Amino acid sequence: MEITEVRITLRDEPKLKAFANVTFDNAFVIRGLKIIDGKKGLFISMPSRRAKDGTYRDIAHPINNEMRQKIEKVVLEKYQEEVNKK
Repeated sequence: MEITEVRITLRDEPKLKAFANVTFDNAFVIRGLKIIDGKKGLFISMPSRRAKDGTYRDIAHPINNEMRQKIEKVVLEKYQEEVNKK
């Protein structure tokens, strides 16, 4: 499975730096990933919804750490490109 497109929408908020949409194999898209500035630097938060008990649960996420790292690397690279355009 290859990442074929990443779209970044920059935000001007203290912790939320951007939203990202990621397309796989030109056939499947996940919208609403968040790029967050955390205590240890930038990271990606998968799209989630609030459950009835008040907790948040990812509605789409990688099954293994290898895929999570691949997505994070590509999305953060694209984010840096967008920031550098400003």
